[in-house]
Amino acid sequence: MEQELTRDQVDAHYTWDLTRIFESDEAWEAAFAEVKAQAEAFAALAGTLTSGREAVLAALRAMTALEQRYSEVMTYAMMKLHEDGAQGRYQAMSDRAMTLGSDVAAKCAFLTPELLTLEPSELEAMIADPAFADYDAFLRDVLRMKPHTLSVREEQLLAAASELRGIPESAADMLYIDLDLGTTRGEDGKKTKLTDARLLSFLSSRDRAVRKSAYVNTMKGYDRMGNTIAALYAGQVKADLFDSRARGYSSPRQARLYQDAVDESVYDSLIDAVHGGIGTLTEYLHIKQRRMGLPKLHLYDLYAEESVDFDVHLDIDEAFKVFLEAVRPLGEDYVADASRALSERWIDVYETKNKRGGAYSCGSVTRTTPYVLLNYKPTYDGLSTLCHEMGHAMHSFYSNKTQPAAKADYTIFVAEVASTCNEILLSEHLRKKYADNPKAQAALINSLLQHFRTTVFRQTMFAEFEHKAHVMAQEGQSLTRESLSEMYYGLNKLYYGGACRVDKEVASEWMRIPHFYSPYYVYKYATGFCAAVALARGILSGDADKVAAYRKFLTLGGSMKPIEELKVAGVDMSTPQPVCEALDYFAELVLAYGELEA
Repeated sequence: MEQELTRDQVDAHYTWDLTRIFESDEAWEAAFAEVKAQAEAFAALAGTLTSGREAVLAALRAMTALEQRYSEVMTYAMMKLHEDGAQGRYQAMSDRAMTLGSDVAAKCAFLTPELLTLEPSELEAMIADPAFADYDAFLRDVLRMKPHTLSVREEQLLAAASELRGIPESAADMLYIDLDLGTTRGEDGKKTKLTDARLLSFLSSRDRAVRKSAYVNTMKGYDRMGNTIAALYAGQVKADLFDSRARGYSSPRQARLYQDAVDESVYDSLIDAVHGGIGTLTEYLHIKQRRMGLPKLHLYDLYAEESVDFDVHLDIDEAFKVFLEAVRPLGEDYVADASRALSERWIDVYETKNKRGGAYSCGSVTRTTPYVLLNYKPTYDGLSTLCHEMGHAMHSFYSNKTQPAAKADYTIFVAEVASTCNEILLSEHLRKKYADNPKAQAALINSLLQHFRTTVFRQTMFAEFEHKAHVMAQEGQSLTRESLSEMYYGLNKLYYGGACRVDKEVASEWMRIPHFYSPYYVYKYATGFCAAVALARGILSGDADKVAAYRKFLTLGGSMKPIEELKVAGVDMSTPQPVCEALDYFAELVLAYGELEA
């Protein structure tokens, strides 16, 4: 059985250095007390904002300082918990930080309603005033959100309840830690511990029995907790429904998209366009089936690589060098800045016992470097994930460096653009490097097609699932294990039924998707990927203006509406065109993949 590493067995060079946030847990405790005091002081400003522009400016400065300090407290506690979710100390610290966040939000809740008691002309004058330059985006958003802003008391109540609304996600996170998926057979024939973080490596195996065993055991493991997970997810959806109704939105989807100033038509046109591309997806999967020599493709085969004599087996240091080579078209200064990440310990590299699964980047502490969590495996997927998360990290690095703290944080709608752009740069870099190697071309084109499948098609399918679940709740239908699983199975039939045997076990797969607890998030992976396709192709064209426009985009943070920021970069996501162009690129790749069969 494969031995699971503990954190103390990993070279510190390959762990992140959180002392840049706080030197110690004791320093965190001092900051925790400081935030409580700042929140009390801020609450005392209630009722003062009508006394003039200086009072408003002082409140905005105090709010930013409070938010930044709280972000440090929350981020440190969260990341320490993610190192080892079984550590009671950090479970408690994270829980306390979440409770503090609810208190901070409640004490800040008066700000927007009180600002809205001012005449719109007064707020417009402040927006135009250079003294308010750090806060102009915030004030514009205050005016835009006026129809959905409640009274001070109502805003305080909703803010105080935010911790309660987060319980389903927190409980699911703990359930995932406690969930024992048992063991599965590895390629060496020996039993090895099955974890969610390891699942992809098993599904990528060329041994079909290994793939099937890991897939079936994982789905059965989640299914054993199906009633509990369904209850948790139903609680999340009901919380979303409550929030949207409380603020006067027509639906949870409108509530979430309105926050990003994104029209719901963007969501619908994405689904419609992707449905139009399912035929090309089916064609790709038929080619994959033939190349793998399988009589029928199953869902547990979708991540498997065909048997070609080409291997991208890189340790983390080698992978990091390839990443730097791939992003060189973005400029030597970008490469120099990015090269700091491993040596300066921005990255927590390896899977260890009780470490949070998956990968993410965190740039919310603006006074430090960004941080990246990985569970690195020496595979192409591991390399691609490194490039993806470093795209996020560099987006945060440049936004934090360029924008004031109040405007540094970018929205999730644009967040996936920089990360996915890096993935495409990597793929095209390696395709060029191995241009004369047909086996390498097959592997790399298939990998890029896989990214399309998992990011555009799969995430759009996820977006359909969660929207259907929310509509069911709005219409008074029960969200049960049976109803959710039946609906999820039907979506898999729609997307994959033309090429695959849709195994019954997939009905439980929705239970293992943590992003469903972040409502209306997953569609942004698909829109971000489509935007990134256009941007990456522009960058690789050698057009200096397109590179400059993209680099400008990386510095914008949250200073503009996300749709407008992407226009600066060179794409207009308010139209279906970028999605359609990305699907055209997918079709080109499928054609090239098919030609390699000859």
